[in-house]
Amino acid sequence: MKLVVVSAGLSVPSSTRLLADRLAAAVGRQAEVELEVVELRDLAVEIAHNFTSGFPGRKLAAALAAVTGADGLIAVTPVFTASYSGLFKSFFDVLDKDALAGKPVLIAATGGTARHSLVLEHALRPMFTYLRAVVVPTGVYAASEDWGAEGLEGRVERAAGELAALMRGLSAAAPVRDDLDVVPFAERLAALRSAG
Repeated sequence: MKLVVVSAGLSVPSSTRLLADRLAAAVGRQAEVELEVVELRDLAVEIAHNFTSGFPGRKLAAALAAVTGADGLIAVTPVFTASYSGLFKSFFDVLDKDALAGKPVLIAATGGTARHSLVLEHALRPMFTYLRAVVVPTGVYAASEDWGAEGLEGRVERAAGELAALMRGLSAAAPVRDDLDVVPFAERLAALRSAG
């Protein structure tokens, strides 16, 4: 299975890339994956040119093809002004609108303070839902104080397990049982009325 990581970190080294690498490694421990990392920092100029020309450059076209062809995606952004970075959003703006339909996606973000952790729920999850991706239930946010602290690794492992399961085509729901008798709702309702 092909796993693609999209990292929108701007610095080198980047806490965004560090979180992306930890998430990818955790998925790799739970499923056999072929990994490709897309560093958006290296594509910034081509992303801007794509907006003005309507055509992706060679490196951007390869990145878009990688994301489109992935069996699963990890998308990690730094938080700027209480939301995802403009570079992160711009990349997904130039991606074909149907490229993520039905694709499992793990969302993650990094920031200087835990106060921005809701970016996962108010910005990233709605964007990927709009793109019709299947977003795993557990998003991972890492504030500066989370590095080396208790709790981050547990969230990383849980989210990675959810993504690995979706990539394998497994459902987190209980398996369907065919040995149960199904009683029509009308019958149940009638039984309740007669008992009362």
